[in-house]
Amino acid sequence: MQIHAELKKVPLFRGLDDRDIEALASRLQIREIVAGQEIVSKGNVGTSMFVVLKGTVRVFLPPAEGEPAIALKELGSGGFFGEMALLERQPRAASVATVTNVVLGELSREGFVDFLQSSSDAIMAMLGEMSGRLRATTRQLEMPAARDVNRETDDMLTWGQRLADRVAQWNGSWSFIVLLAGLTGAWCLLNAVERLSFDPYPYQFFNLFLAILVAVQGPLIMMSQNRQSSKERLHAETDYLVNLKNELGIAQILRDLAQLKEQLLFERGAAAPGAAAASAAPERPN
Repeated sequence: MQIHAELKKVPLFRGLDDRDIEALASRLQIREIVAGQEIVSKGNVGTSMFVVLKGTVRVFLPPAEGEPAIALKELGSGGFFGEMALLERQPRAASVATVTNVVLGELSREGFVDFLQSSSDAIMAMLGEMSGRLRATTRQLEMPAARDVNRETDDMLTWGQRLADRVAQWNGSWSFIVLLAGLTGAWCLLNAVERLSFDPYPYQFFNLFLAILVAVQGPLIMMSQNRQSSKERLHAETDYLVNLKNELGIAQILRDLAQLKEQLLFERGAAAPGAAAASAAPERPN
């Protein structure tokens, strides 16, 4: 396995040169983990980051009481996770488990600090990438996830793409069928009159016209279909982000309600002994 090539795929190490990549690879501990194993757990204090060299892992929020787990994303070769553990000793924000058999490169905090001390350029490159990821995450949480994908894609259309969409829309209509049938009938009737005939049977010019029409329509329709497929992928991505944000919001509301319920029960339990004592006290005589 070419560890250097896999490390170059990691966005966190995008700005590193070959010498820094080689120095970083020498500090990685290679781990092979079978499918279905949990690598890191939410809430545990992390001491290292991981780079996926082979296989697939899933980042998820573990299930709460009566709630299913929430899958956040899957990472393949070149993906990485747990990078914040290199900068701070805080609990993990999510859990990560293997989907397939994976090969991971583990970079400990000590190895990371030793690597940064050996290269000032690496410090700026990696901190810049971490800052960009944090900014993107903050923007995703703060801004609405719902988007008008149709309007966004239509605003970016070129004249060629608009033409392809119009051709595909027109070809799939009864207007085109009626027009082509009428043109074919008129062509045949016109050439049936000997005095007006200019393309007698077997209508070679008309066949040439139809061949050119089909040759032009085919690529234009394929262009439109490819663009519609891209739009559908954008719709699916937007739906996923909306659903994910809704799930996170609902989970947070449920946690707040559970805390509020516990607080109310605690306050009610604390007030109960005082009320019982007051009712049990004898009345003073007048």
